[in-house]
Amino acid sequence: MNFSFFKHLHTINRHRRLVRRGCFKIGLYYQGLTHDLSKYSKDEFMAGIKYFQGFRSPNVAQRRDVGYSEAWMHHKGRNKHHFEYWTDYSEKTLNHLEPMPMPRKYVAEMIIDRIAACKVYKGENYKDSDALEYFHTRDRKEYIHEETYKDLEDILTLLSQVGEKETLLYLKNIYLK
Repeated sequence: MNFSFFKHLHTINRHRRLVRRGCFKIGLYYQGLTHDLSKYSKDEFMAGIKYFQGFRSPNVAQRRDVGYSEAWMHHKGRNKHHFEYWTDYSEKTLNHLEPMPMPRKYVAEMIIDRIAACKVYKGENYKDSDALEYFHTRDRKEYIHEETYKDLEDILTLLSQVGEKETLLYLKNIYLK
């Protein structure tokens, strides 16, 4: 068996375990159990083995190698906690794909997903501000619905200011109510 097989499997399992714990803390039990199951599919898992690096998503390496990431396209189309899932043809413009507002339960899962990804890839260097820094360097406003963008930025800012425990309490007791 290939060494990267086990490393990639461990990375997925660790990420899902962290997301599951976070989702359970805020009452999203089903989402915690089903989070990122598509990563075990052939389309995503085989690319993950081939492009495994350990310090970032294999999708980045696949994108650099072939110009796009087929694994990412598979993943974002099956997982509602990614804002890229929430695009549709506009009734106003009739031809243009536009971002749609995300239901709050998926925004909350996305926050926990980002925390978990930062913990997995940053390891002992993880800081509560990492997800906000990633957001500001990677997520372009025009691809996210304005309400979703504001919620995401506000909650990631809260995370960087008060920490994970308080942010999860906010998600559970205020944002999801």
